Amino acid sequence: MKKISIILIAFFITSVSLAQDAKSLLKEVSAKAKSYDNITIDFKYNLNNSKENVNQETRGDVTLQGDKYVLNMLGTTRIFDGKNIYTIVPEDEEVTISTYNAKDDKDITPSKMLTFYEKGYNYKMDIEQNVKGRKIQFVKLIPIDSKAEIKDILLGIDVQTKHIYKLIQTDAKGTKYTLTVNSFKTNQPVSKTLFTFDEAKYKKDGYYINKL
Repeated sequence: MKKISIILIAFFITSVSLAQDAKSLLKEVSAKAKSYDNITIDFKYNLNNSKENVNQETRGDVTLQGDKYVLNMLGTTRIFDGKNIYTIVPEDEEVTISTYNAKDDKDITPSKMLTFYEKGYNYKMDIEQNVKGRKIQFVKLIPIDSKAEIKDILLGIDVQTKHIYKLIQTDAKGTKYTLTVNSFKTNQPVSKTLFTFDEAKYKKDGYYINKL
């Protein structure tokens, strides 16, 4: 019994230590992201569900400035100006405008991509990988809410730069969403109108404006 008690105490201490290490690392990542005026990320995105025989891969890019963002992916542009979300689909010549509601926003949106883990998750250190000479430390995040659609998230962090390199999200149905960062640029020259939607321009070009 004494040996078992010692083992359990050692395990508990190790678990707490790993949680503290994970918390410290995530705090550094969050602080680093918030220190930049803006961030531009070029990424690869993969959706995989082996049971459903689904495997889709695409590329995209996003520019972040505070809560605002411009996301280009799958031939669609999404602009968030801090108040409204504008989804522009050139193929259909259509723009959908919706008002942002923080209470309804449970997904990992571009504006939350670098800080979403600050609330609602328990976390612990996971595997460490060497990717082309870069030391990538993974942290496993598990939602505190047992009814959450997300099963877990693996966040791969470049130990040297404290930038997020990879995000692997698995949902309750076994679908895995993987975002891999190809390039991470900071404090780039950004147009003052980048996050501004010019409705008159799109109307002039014949786009249908759908306001929700």
